Amino acid sequence: MDFELNESQRTLVATVRDFCVREVKPHAQEWDREERFPKEVVEHIGQLGLLGMTVPEELGGSALDTLSVACVVEEIARWDGSLALTVASHNGLGTSHLLRFGSDDLRRRYIPEIAAGRKLAAWALTEPGSGSDAAGMRTTAVRKDKGWVLNGAKMFITQGTVGDVFVVLALSDPGKRQKGVTAFLLEKGMKGFSQRPLHGKLGMRSSDTAELVMEDVYVEDWRRIGEVGGGFVDTLKILDKGRITIGALAVGLGRGALEESIAYATDRKAFGKPIADFQALRWMMADMATELDAARLLVWRAAFLCDEGKPYTREAAVAKLFASEAACRAAAQGVQIHGGYGFTKEFLVERIYRDVKLCTIGEGTSEIQRLVIARELLKA
Repeated sequence: MDFELNESQRTLVATVRDFCVREVKPHAQEWDREERFPKEVVEHIGQLGLLGMTVPEELGGSALDTLSVACVVEEIARWDGSLALTVASHNGLGTSHLLRFGSDDLRRRYIPEIAAGRKLAAWALTEPGSGSDAAGMRTTAVRKDKGWVLNGAKMFITQGTVGDVFVVLALSDPGKRQKGVTAFLLEKGMKGFSQRPLHGKLGMRSSDTAELVMEDVYVEDWRRIGEVGGGFVDTLKILDKGRITIGALAVGLGRGALEESIAYATDRKAFGKPIADFQALRWMMADMATELDAARLLVWRAAFLCDEGKPYTREAAVAKLFASEAACRAAAQGVQIHGGYGFTKEFLVERIYRDVKLCTIGEGTSEIQRLVIARELLKA
């Protein structure tokens, strides 16, 4: 494995960085304060090809490898965790599920618009009463005529109100639990399908989050994604890859905390010299850098295995677990280095401290990652 990015990857990251410094950094604090989804910037990201990163070129995408996707997500997260979450979830969840398991007709009909960012994709698994226990969902899909009738609710859905296309998991055979889950493609505006925005989140406040409600929503069978009863197995595959991007998102947030702390400690003076001269703070920054380097390497390893077509379930869980918890520690140390200023919204580390916690929860909590890792170890 090469520990350096190739020239095209370096150029890609530099392009994303320039865009974020110019278009994201000046406004992210305002978006966070107002809990406002930055629609115009997301559209611009789509024009850059960053909303179709996993999509083949023949369907209008950029066809980037997993490592490149991880690097893009990390770079965006350095400047705004909410925007990085939008990009990661659009590419890694809704789009990927449709792309990997949808019919040729579904892909041709929807993927080009999704890849261009003209339609945003959302993925609906979590429910008000089922998070980590995904198989405990209660949303049902009952056969009727040449389709299905869906009833139920989904909770904490990213792109829930701004999304146009929704991959919804439902129980088509409740008695079979995991083996009775099927995926369907819904669109905003379908009769009986509604979205309720959720506000007041701790972090990721400009990432759109909603509850979805389905009341006798009729879905034609051609909108079914994958085999009847195969939705849960497909979901596990989607989550494996999604954990790589969440790990990258965490690294980006942690990196932001470190870089902001270095700048602050170099400029801030106490007792007649920069606080960066004090050993206690130097050691804090050294620990932050060490853990974030390790986290990035774990993310890259999982991405490398994915691109090589090799098994990576355990490696993705390891990367997501370590990166998310290391980034939380880095954010806490960043606030500490900033002292009282770190406790105010004037400095970026305060927002990073709030945003990064989601990385230990979304796409499988830290506890679930440990279960996955242990399960894989015991298979040997």
